[in-house]
Amino acid sequence: MTTEPGPRPTTSTPEPGAGPVPRPRSRVRPLTAALTGAAGTLGIAVALLATGTLSVAQGRAGAGAQQLGDPDYGVCRGVDARCYHDWGNFDPSEGFKVLLYTRTPGPRHANLGPALPAGLNPPLTDANVVQNGVRKLGAEHGFQVDHTEDVAQLASPANLFRYNAVIFYSTSRDTLDDAAQTSLRQYIRGGGGFVGVHNAFGTEYNWPWYEGLLGNANFYDHGPAQPGTVRTVNRKDISTKSLPPRWTISDEWYNLVPGPTRVRVLAEVDETTLARGVTGNYHHPGHGEDHPVAWCQYYDGGRAWLTTLGHDAKDFATDGSFPGAAEFQRLLLGGIESAMGKKPFCG
Repeated sequence: MTTEPGPRPTTSTPEPGAGPVPRPRSRVRPLTAALTGAAGTLGIAVALLATGTLSVAQGRAGAGAQQLGDPDYGVCRGVDARCYHDWGNFDPSEGFKVLLYTRTPGPRHANLGPALPAGLNPPLTDANVVQNGVRKLGAEHGFQVDHTEDVAQLASPANLFRYNAVIFYSTSRDTLDDAAQTSLRQYIRGGGGFVGVHNAFGTEYNWPWYEGLLGNANFYDHGPAQPGTVRTVNRKDISTKSLPPRWTISDEWYNLVPGPTRVRVLAEVDETTLARGVTGNYHHPGHGEDHPVAWCQYYDGGRAWLTTLGHDAKDFATDGSFPGAAEFQRLLLGGIESAMGKKPFCG
């Protein structure tokens, strides 16, 4: 499926008192050159960073789309835990609970099944694969999952603070009204957790704060759905520590504008393994050597764990029939558990 991007956000002034936040690298390459010419190299790197051509989150420049931008969202964001607001809004002794939100005013992925009626926890059918799959993960791993497509359930921060994390799974377009936008922002500022999966990146295009919540990223287009090899580039995080260095799964392989910056990249797709190419239907050339598919960050007081994977209903298969399903489920489980504070975050 495809969605249409909205306008690029404008820059803003950093939040007073936030202070500088160091920009992380997903990998550290060995020193391979002498110091001769280092000043010139540094100057080039600074220029590239300023234009967004080089993403420090990705660690190196490669072939693919360039100058994707690095807007200033005016909040404390990155991998520095000082950006997190531990203000006592969540009590682990009361257990852990997440809200799964799948409302789609725009295109709807087949794995969501038929649209759900209003209210909290409406009845599901077998075709509601995502909702059933996430609820099963919760039941097996000790956290409660409520599901809804009713925007009224997100209308107040008080309601959201009942949950340790909110999951947007393949939502689309303008999925929130004004009240829900305000509520989500206050919830994140109060230390809430956010998990964005697949077409969460095709959501709320015209809201710059939400783009920042996604790590400075939006869906632009994708090439053919096809198998590809995922590289686990960070195996310290709880969401990736049990994953192999390389694993195969089929997906749509989202191309992004902007592309994530100041985040900890956890996994990338090896574009050379995409037999049908990476160029999207709107001619995005892909991201080259560093094409991220999962990352994490602290943002405006809260935690955000993100993945562009999650397109196929078979991602929730448990019988071994779909390559990569087990790895995807472990990735998603770790992201949920860390975003809600049940496990260490963004390691």
